[in-house]
Amino acid sequence: MQEQLNTLAGPVVVGVDQSPAARVAVRRADAIAAESGRALHLVHAVGKRAVVEVAGVGSDRYTVDLQRAAEDMLNALERELSCTSPITTAAVVGPTARALCDEARLVEASLIVLGRDRATGRFSLRRSIADQVSRQAPCEVEVVETHQDPRPLTVRFA
Repeated sequence: MQEQLNTLAGPVVVGVDQSPAARVAVRRADAIAAESGRALHLVHAVGKRAVVEVAGVGSDRYTVDLQRAAEDMLNALERELSCTSPITTAAVVGPTARALCDEARLVEASLIVLGRDRATGRFSLRRSIADQVSRQAPCEVEVVETHQDPRPLTVRFA
């Protein structure tokens, strides 16, 4: 019966940026999803401005589509994972905390996983982001400590 409940539970959402703490959070979320038979949903938030122009050499200018770059990063990360459960990705435009919580609601997530570097106290998606996610989340939030003590701290919300 417990195995059936785990399979029916919503996916595990993990906030992804390019920090080492986020990589640890992704591995933890991957393990949880594989162990419980839940899907894994990788989310990266892109600021309001999704396309920017950057200066090149001399008078050269380049346009960078930040949402496309985020999608490429998520696709590369998806290929690295060993999860046997389905993996989905979302590169969303908007503030990080709101994007994570909105995606969690959209996919009816059962858990959001974030990484935190214990040595510096820095959350992979900034401390304020993790605080906001903890307050707004429609599900449990697990914050993974990534320095010396890899035991996760799970914060539950009613």
